[in-house]
Amino acid sequence: MFAAAAAALLVTLSLALVRAFRGPTVFDRVVAANSIGTVAVLLLAVIGFLTGRPDFLDLALVYGLLNVVGTIAVLKFFHFGDLGEPGDEEGA
Repeated sequence: MFAAAAAALLVTLSLALVRAFRGPTVFDRVVAANSIGTVAVLLLAVIGFLTGRPDFLDLALVYGLLNVVGTIAVLKFFHFGDLGEPGDEEGA
């Protein structure tokens, strides 16, 4: 059953890769990249279960958090043009 789930996740990953390369807008590509990250988290969890290594779940959680933070940073960059205010360098 888990091998079939891994195969379905690989098919989903390939479809998301197609969307990432063919997406007409930047936001379509960002959503596809976020989907790829989510599928990678699920694939890590399934592979960890199939191999009997529960430490893969820790890796999946860390990768999921990095995926969320990275997606927010990319969307903020495309919306505002930068990731933050440069600050006041003269007063220091």
